Amino acid sequence: MTEDTSHHHPEPTGQTPPLSIDQLTAGWERVRDRLRTDLGDNAWRHWIKNLQFIEKAGASIILGAESKLATSRVSGQYTDRLRANFKLEWPEVDNVEIRHVHRTATMPPKPAQASGQPASSVRARAMDDFEDFGGRLDPRMTFDNFVVEKPNEFAHAVALKTAMSENPQFNPLFLYGGVGLGKTHLMHAIATHIRENFAHRRVIYMTAEAFMHHFVKAIRHQDTMQFKERFRSVDVLMVDDVQFIGGKDSTQEEFFHTFNALVNDNKQIIISADKSPTDLKGVEERLRSRLNWGMVANINPTTFELRLGIIESRNEAEGIGLSHQVMEFLAHKITSNVRELEGALNRIVANKMINGDPITIDSVRVILADVLRASNRQVSMGEIKREVARHYNIRLEEMHSKRRSRNIVLPRQVAMFLAKNLTSNSYPEIGQHFGGRDHTTVMHAVNKVESMMNEDATMAEDIAMLRSLLHASNQP
Repeated sequence: MTEDTSHHHPEPTGQTPPLSIDQLTAGWERVRDRLRTDLGDNAWRHWIKNLQFIEKAGASIILGAESKLATSRVSGQYTDRLRANFKLEWPEVDNVEIRHVHRTATMPPKPAQASGQPASSVRARAMDDFEDFGGRLDPRMTFDNFVVEKPNEFAHAVALKTAMSENPQFNPLFLYGGVGLGKTHLMHAIATHIRENFAHRRVIYMTAEAFMHHFVKAIRHQDTMQFKERFRSVDVLMVDDVQFIGGKDSTQEEFFHTFNALVNDNKQIIISADKSPTDLKGVEERLRSRLNWGMVANINPTTFELRLGIIESRNEAEGIGLSHQVMEFLAHKITSNVRELEGALNRIVANKMINGDPITIDSVRVILADVLRASNRQVSMGEIKREVARHYNIRLEEMHSKRRSRNIVLPRQVAMFLAKNLTSNSYPEIGQHFGGRDHTTVMHAVNKVESMMNEDATMAEDIAMLRSLLHASNQP
């Protein structure tokens, strides 16, 4: 009998068929997920999350990093783990190479957006509009490196929800807080997230002063119609430091009409200021009322835990080499705001790069002598107690008394909270300044005030005002 060969498959050639883009993308995602479990969230966010899969060339994997620091760090510390994880996907892999590339080099390509245009062209158009008319984003200000603690967790949560929603959830979103507490960081993080995940949406981010500048320029050139069209055709309008339009009647009038037009068209508005809408000076009542329409989120002054978290995050991300004792020292000593703390860290890093000396508490005292002198001048335990007693209209001696009526206990707790956040005293040391109270009493007071600040905007504003008064009264 003759063998029927009509249904036989061709002999294998020994060559592996090339992987599709979908297969490469899925494999890379599985590698990333496993590394997140292996490395932990912090290291994964800083070094793995933003790597770009460029190509698989035979037994080699080419990945891209967006900075020279990331290229160096990943090449030096993580290529072995990357190679081991890639081998689980494709056993032939024996090499992983990290290259320094720009964001646009990302491979495999993302699918086209709903508009039908390629993702790259949509993103380029949105970026062009953003750079031409709005302010530039700081790539360092993202949600990934925003350190979250009790003073800012609510503001962070609503900012993230707003950024992740293609349709407005809170309109407007109004973020407010003192200087250097993270308002601008959250604004940039929202804009960056929208641009990267909803590239077809047109975003304009600018300061209130820039808005006023463009408006005045449009009037001067008799081009107000183009100004109106430009602002009213965006999907997301973000205005930072809106308090600066206080007293500028014409600018407020135009902003009022722009606000109404965008809200009526279901477009997102995000605003920041140093005060709540109700307390903005020189701003018309009708505009303040509209700013209160949506979600108002306060960013409270920093706590010791938040400052320590910020220092720890940068220390790990940049490999600064700070000991825990040095980090605690900085968190205790630099209490005014995040911006000053970041500046102090920058000086320490620069000094280490130039001199190469180890970073100790003694060397930090020398590097930051002027900052620490100012910090030491800022506040004392006695000044805290006097200012709080004056604010709540109680006698100073009540701070040390055994009385437990609410009108005495609350001011005492507030003073303990401020002492913990504005001085370097430990819990037991603070207790000694308040009638020899136990350290657990001080801890309870600090936690109680933090909780009240998160739940009660009036309490948060009282604490912010007391801090401002204490800082102002101790300036040289």
